Amino acid sequence: MSMQRIVAVILLFFLVEGTWFYWLLPDSMVGRIIPHFTLAFVLFAGLYRGRHTALILGLAFGLLQDLAFYGRILGVHSFSMGLVGYMTGFLLERKRSTLLMALLMICMSTLAYDTIVYFIYRVFRLTDQTFEWAVSHHIIPSVFLQILFALVIYVPARRWFERTGSNAKSEEEEE
Repeated sequence: MSMQRIVAVILLFFLVEGTWFYWLLPDSMVGRIIPHFTLAFVLFAGLYRGRHTALILGLAFGLLQDLAFYGRILGVHSFSMGLVGYMTGFLLERKRSTLLMALLMICMSTLAYDTIVYFIYRVFRLTDQTFEWAVSHHIIPSVFLQILFALVIYVPARRWFERTGSNAKSEEEEE
């Protein structure tokens, strides 16, 4: 998959997580579950495309999230998404990623992302909730949603990124 298509798919996920998702969610869960579909695809980019691609995509789409949804402090989501995407790509740089490994990394990365965002908000006193409350009311339900979403898009995302990897290798061999 070319970088233009990756950006287009992430932009589609960005629109879905900000609009359509909340129409499908029951009213009692609207404040509790926070979708991070763009983060999931950035993590797939980190797993299958490399850490630098995940860093750039994380910084760009995190800043877009900061501007569109969370305008109180700019850069929190950009920093967090870029850092988590880079670390995911770095940790599995030379390893072949299986379904279980990908789901585990997305679970751990989503936990890290939400924890980083919580503590940055806590430092700047934008939240007065305890960490235990945030984990039980926001972070854990969001992690379950991320795992479910990652499980649904795992096969298509892996095929897209593997096609990109095989195309890049064949271009290098031709030169």
